[in-house]
Amino acid sequence: MLRKVVIFDPEKLGLGLTTFVSIKTNQHNDKWLAQFAKGVNLIEEVTEFYRLSGDTDYLMKVVVRDVRDYDRVYKKIISAAPLSDVSSSFVMETLKTTTALPI
Repeated sequence: MLRKVVIFDPEKLGLGLTTFVSIKTNQHNDKWLAQFAKGVNLIEEVTEFYRLSGDTDYLMKVVVRDVRDYDRVYKKIISAAPLSDVSSSFVMETLKTTTALPI
């Protein structure tokens, strides 16, 4: 399937805060993951969502207006499923971003 996309400057759309959210859980089963993934996929401010190896179980990228707006989204994230740790890192400066793949 071929799709077209438009790339906007988030700040020009009033979306001035990008946050990376690291999630840890002590639940590692299909039922929990299905519940969590379903809840997170309903949050439109979550633009990327990954399951990882290592110390962090899940990583998501959240794009919002400001810290107050992030707090609203944070409450949605923590209500999606039981979590053992949530850590948020706010982007201070974007040094590189691209959608190009190294082919």
